[in-house]
Amino acid sequence: MNAALDTASATPPARSTGWNRVEITASYFLLVVLASVIGTRLSFATVWQLPTVDLVASIVAMLLVLGSFWFARHSRRWRIGVIAFASATQLVPMVIRQPVLLFPLLGALIPVVILLWALWALSRKGAPVRPGSRS
Repeated sequence: MNAALDTASATPPARSTGWNRVEITASYFLLVVLASVIGTRLSFATVWQLPTVDLVASIVAMLLVLGSFWFARHSRRWRIGVIAFASATQLVPMVIRQPVLLFPLLGALIPVVILLWALWALSRKGAPVRPGSRS
């Protein structure tokens, strides 16, 4: 009877494994989308002239995104950092040249915040609830 309890307590909780799979799948999906967007933008640079700063930032971002499949495969922090940097290299120059584009981006931030909150809530689901301190 004690052996059954020992093996049950030795297994890791399924909650963290499931959450890790969701996070890895989502971050790799974002990396693939970013690679396709940046690749498309770089391919259009052969047709329309792209400012030098944008071209260099896009090339660096593309190299980081493609490299992150190797160097960030075990690090959530690196994957999120690459996603944030690559996104910023595409959005910041656009908003600097056309500040009016900031309004749709702020509007698009609302569903992103809702998504992040939902992902955070899912990560907390099944976590042990700490009782409040009673005095």
